[in-house]
Amino acid sequence: MIGRLNHVAIAVPDLAAASAQYRDTLGAKVGEPQGEPDHGVTVVFIELPNTKIELLHPLGENSPITGFLEKNPWGGIHHMCFEVEDILAARDRLQAEGARVLGSAEPKIGAHGKPVLFLHPKDFNGCLIELEQL
Repeated sequence: MIGRLNHVAIAVPDLAAASAQYRDTLGAKVGEPQGEPDHGVTVVFIELPNTKIELLHPLGENSPITGFLEKNPWGGIHHMCFEVEDILAARDRLQAEGARVLGSAEPKIGAHGKPVLFLHPKDFNGCLIELEQL
């Protein structure tokens, strides 16, 4: 059902410093920060030959990243995103198998302008999973 790994998201306490580290130290192609108010984050995408890294930083007071950074002040891997051909079919299949979809279980538009859903980390070995429709 899942397709290729779209990105690994890393929550960071300092978005500018993390971006500079990937750009200057590792020589990666680093995009510009973009606010995603519907998700409470500012993101920076790092383009790699085989996938992307998404740097996440809190946007607003109710950002879900704030709590993560309080528990992990140095930052850390927040979630993995996999591509799916049909997000509604994937959601229905996963729910039928007992997986919990976070929020209303209705897709929202993600940072790439495509529908996304998040799956509860307790159902996937402690890892928050994002599904993004192709």
